[in-house]
Amino acid sequence: MGLSTAFGESYTDNLIGTLLAIFGNLLVSVSLTIQKLSHVTLAGTNDPRAFYRTKTWWCGFVLACLGESANFTSYAFAPLCLVAPLNAVSILTSSILGFIFLREKLKAKEFAKHYGLSFLGCILTIVGTYLFVSFGPNSHEKLDAEHVVKHIVAWPVLLYMFLGVVLFCLLLYFYKRLCYNYLVIILLLVALLGSVTGITVKAVSAMLVLTIEGSMQLKYPIFYAMFVCMCTSVVFQARFLSQACVLHDTSLIASVNYIISTFFAILAGAVFYDELNHEDILHISVFLLGTAICFLGAFLITRNRKRSKSFEPYVTMDMANGVPTIHNNRSAGQPDGSFSYGALVNNDNVAPAPLPVNLQHPPVSSLQASPKPMDLKKD
Repeated sequence: MGLSTAFGESYTDNLIGTLLAIFGNLLVSVSLTIQKLSHVTLAGTNDPRAFYRTKTWWCGFVLACLGESANFTSYAFAPLCLVAPLNAVSILTSSILGFIFLREKLKAKEFAKHYGLSFLGCILTIVGTYLFVSFGPNSHEKLDAEHVVKHIVAWPVLLYMFLGVVLFCLLLYFYKRLCYNYLVIILLLVALLGSVTGITVKAVSAMLVLTIEGSMQLKYPIFYAMFVCMCTSVVFQARFLSQACVLHDTSLIASVNYIISTFFAILAGAVFYDELNHEDILHISVFLLGTAICFLGAFLITRNRKRSKSFEPYVTMDMANGVPTIHNNRSAGQPDGSFSYGALVNNDNVAPAPLPVNLQHPPVSSLQASPKPMDLKKD
């Protein structure tokens, strides 16, 4: 009777955690879409921070906070191995919302050509999510301070932490000292920090929930140690991610980061919290198969996104003085309403770079005629 009651409580906790994670990822995707829509709408304004004064941007910000709060709480109820792969829901939702707001009218053949892989990726992500949620770990341990300390001092955890620190130091040496700016190296650093984030977030979230339920956990030093590790890992994780976004394509980063980070999160949950110890080989195999299908789906979804094109300088003509100018700033956008080449959007407010000395021409006044016509150079 006691075993069935414990199993029922564990199943209920898993269901609550899974629903919270799905709901949180949905809210985060919707919030990012709303905020991006606000940025696109105000792209041509002179004030680069005008979106801070719009209700749309703040609505997206509130939804993002609610979504992250739901994700944070889900770790207290569901295993880390089950919550981490659910980030695929965010990729799936972002892809669908991006297609809806793209406002392109395509024929069936053009749709299959441009979005066939993305559509296949969405289907694979849904199938994979169903598999790993249905066959994921059912046993879940309520983590208090005593259990957290017990897990930390276990020899598999100590070995895992030692190997993780050694690998992190080697990757950091290659990245910082040898200047190996490969995407895999940066995202491995992010994933190792992400595994620490997952471990600490689960511990902090579980102890906070127990405290709210009446079992005080804030008096134990392990709570504050975990909280500091959580904040530190999140800060450095965001820093490495921002560096990766500068050096590499963001669409590729989204899929590869999801794959590597989820792999290390599942490994951390299995080693640190023994989440797969009570599962049979069939459930573990189908769970891993569903996760692999999600990996493939996420890769196909992000593979078909339009990559940002490299900047090409363009020329504008000052209609008042008749002086051509070259814009050579990478973030510059081409202003509207001017005689220009290209079709960029005015979102920069960057002063144009002057022409080289040998290419500059004197201003042409509309009231003065030129003394003699210029000779045209034949091609």
